[in-house]
Amino acid sequence: MQVLIIGDSGGIGAALAAEAEARGAEVTGLSRSADGLDVTREDSVAAHLGALEGEFDAIWVATGALEIGAHGPEKSLRDLDAGAFAAQFALNATGPALLLKHGARLLPRDRPATFAALSARVGSIGDNRAGGWYAYRASKAALNQIVRCASIELGRTHRQLVCVALHPGTVATPFTEKYLGRHPAVPPEEAARNLWSVVEDLTPEQTGRFFDWAGKDVAW
Repeated sequence: MQVLIIGDSGGIGAALAAEAEARGAEVTGLSRSADGLDVTREDSVAAHLGALEGEFDAIWVATGALEIGAHGPEKSLRDLDAGAFAAQFALNATGPALLLKHGARLLPRDRPATFAALSARVGSIGDNRAGGWYAYRASKAALNQIVRCASIELGRTHRQLVCVALHPGTVATPFTEKYLGRHPAVPPEEAARNLWSVVEDLTPEQTGRFFDWAGKDVAW
């Protein structure tokens, strides 16, 4: 099995790569820190993905950020910043969309394959009972819609493809350490095992949906 991990230098991305190798896969990784891939720039995405040859049985997108620069999650409308909003959308929504655009050619059309993007439960509109975190929530909701749209389009040409958004749970990484609070967190290695177990059980009939780490549907 050939696996491509976008964002393999991050906590969850590295754990996903290690878990894939433990399951016998050959892993190709791309990240900003190791390879200079900037998912917010289409020329960078096109160059890095265009340099890859062959097909991948699974493509994982493990990029994203909760806090960019000096801007963390907003507690109220008073905290909104246009630049922070744009940065969140560029990284968490536009980036995965560009990866789909330039990565679709790497997915096989004649056998089962997976495209999985790491989303977040806070991106669920139906599950939102706390408010706040405007930019991050909105960017992840946009990501979910992008995955849904792509699943429909690619389903016409890649009939055995599973294209999904996944909520990994609260994972203990530098990404979340300032925001864990009272939420129980799992190590990246455990999150990766959970996510791989979920995608291995999915069928093409479940493409275009949003699942959590336990394989349960998350409301849009």
